[in-house]
Amino acid sequence: MSLKVGTRGSRLAMAQTNRVCDMLEKKGIETEIVVIKTVGDDKTNVPLHKVGGQGIFVRALDDAIINGEIDFAVHSMKDIPAKRPDGVKTCAVLKRDSPCDFLVHNCPLEEIKVVGTSSTRRKAQLLRGNLNPEIKELRGNVDTRLRKLENGEYDAIVLAEAGMERLGLNLPGTRLIPQWYVPSPNQGIIAVVCRDDSDLYSTLSVLDDPKTRRDSEVERSVMEEIGGGCFTPQGVYCEDGFLIAEVLSLDGKRYERIEDNGETVEEGRLIGRKLHEIAFDLIEEARQSLGIEDHYYNNN
Repeated sequence: MSLKVGTRGSRLAMAQTNRVCDMLEKKGIETEIVVIKTVGDDKTNVPLHKVGGQGIFVRALDDAIINGEIDFAVHSMKDIPAKRPDGVKTCAVLKRDSPCDFLVHNCPLEEIKVVGTSSTRRKAQLLRGNLNPEIKELRGNVDTRLRKLENGEYDAIVLAEAGMERLGLNLPGTRLIPQWYVPSPNQGIIAVVCRDDSDLYSTLSVLDDPKTRRDSEVERSVMEEIGGGCFTPQGVYCEDGFLIAEVLSLDGKRYERIEDNGETVEEGRLIGRKLHEIAFDLIEEARQSLGIEDHYYNNN
């Protein structure tokens, strides 16, 4: 009997899910893919913080697991929100791909005037740099974003390098190093989430990469302590126990940053609490500027 795996229908989501299914097949585990539509797939012309944040890509799949429609789901781990429902567990964290953002552009770097991105973090980090571009809202799947770039609506767009690699895309542009353009927590990581069932968990956990899981859990602990949901420009990156975390103002002109050892979740929580304290004014300023309600802030 095959296991039912849920996924979004985008080309990237399908590529990630097919990778997981291929890995399971090599271990003698049969799977059946079930495509599930999410709110985030329908509302591509609205900023994420206005339709529920990154969690909108996850909730429909969580519900399908809890309701027994599927056995597990495959996600970009950076899309999984801090607050998780009862009845689901992250059973496997795959070995991390590139954590970097990638600035896709055909023109010389110094000629870039307009950059497309929907991420407040990417916007703030780009505005902090030397390019000083105009940032325009850009959502949609990778193909949609590339088409808008080719049509001349933007001089450059920002993609996750891991997503490009998973789709086999070799695009012109510039890799943004994670030490300065600190990525979203868990960027470059694929996660497998299943219902809270010990046998199912044990079956799927054969895909787990302990090193990546440790780094991802440290990053998530920092994210949880910082709070602020997806609207706060924040980057968190842990590699081999060394942690970089920062919170920026929306315009990129101010930021608070901590670089320290982050080998355990406990260390991550301490760093997250400290960063939340010293960057509280930036978080609150972002919330008020974007019109985020208190209940949303407190639950993300």
